[in-house]
Amino acid sequence: MPENVMEKADARIAESIHKMSRATAAVAGALDEGIDVAKRVGKRSSDAAEELMDDTTQRIKRHPVESLVAAFAAGVFVGGVMACLIRRK
Repeated sequence: MPENVMEKADARIAESIHKMSRATAAVAGALDEGIDVAKRVGKRSSDAAEELMDDTTQRIKRHPVESLVAAFAAGVFVGGVMACLIRRK
């Protein structure tokens, strides 16, 4: 009878180890997939940022006065918001 108990224990341990290795492989696969997705998102974001910079540069070259007025207006707006926030405190 003790041999039977030991055999059952060995079988359960072997089964647990097998399940653990499958779970580990699944987690590793999910991590690899997540890393690949993150790399693709990073690449797309980088490309989009580069395209935005190129478009902005071209727009400033085509319309320098409008760009200057828009930058000044944005600065006045941000300064006004900051002034309101500072006065509230």
